[in-house]
Amino acid sequence: MTRTPPGFYRLKGKRILDLVIGSVVLLVISPVLLLVALAVRVSMGSPVLYRQRRPGHRETLFELVKFRTMRPARNDDQERASDVERLTPLGRWLRITSLDELPELWNVLRGDMSLVGPRPLLMEYLPLYSPEQARRHEVRPGMTGLAQVSGRNALTWEEKFRLDVHYVEHYSLTLDVKLLMQTVRAVVTARGVSAEGSATMPRFTGPRT
Repeated sequence: MTRTPPGFYRLKGKRILDLVIGSVVLLVISPVLLLVALAVRVSMGSPVLYRQRRPGHRETLFELVKFRTMRPARNDDQERASDVERLTPLGRWLRITSLDELPELWNVLRGDMSLVGPRPLLMEYLPLYSPEQARRHEVRPGMTGLAQVSGRNALTWEEKFRLDVHYVEHYSLTLDVKLLMQTVRAVVTARGVSAEGSATMPRFTGPRT
């Protein structure tokens, strides 16, 4: 593979890669998207898609789109359920296979996200980051990233953020292609889908002191 000059890739090449691969993958998997949407509709009702505002590049807010995997936060008695209780069998399977993330390809094509980059997290975490951790917002958030292929939710928050910042400092065409290939293996093995005792990850409460 011919190595693309880092300057070009950082300015234009990464976006071109996102558009080309994102468009092709979205076209190829459109039947899968339809089947998953139907399964979610039958299993959990409407809405099929989960939408939430997340901070992206330079903390610019955008609307993240995923397949819904959980029941409503409150039951008929208006009691708040935990994430573990809310996660449905179908939702658990969608998370294990990462199929719930596929609608994010729309975010990639819109320019809100990249195929590779730090995962977009909750808005409420923004004031909790240390200055070093906040550097994760120097690039577009990604559908997958260095932290996701290095252990995913089995990692601590500190480990994740350290990998995110490492990616920000070293990303290149070679690294992005490598991470995309490693993502396929991580999805197949379903490694690190959930932290112990959590549906995904415990909430981030700030840097350890």
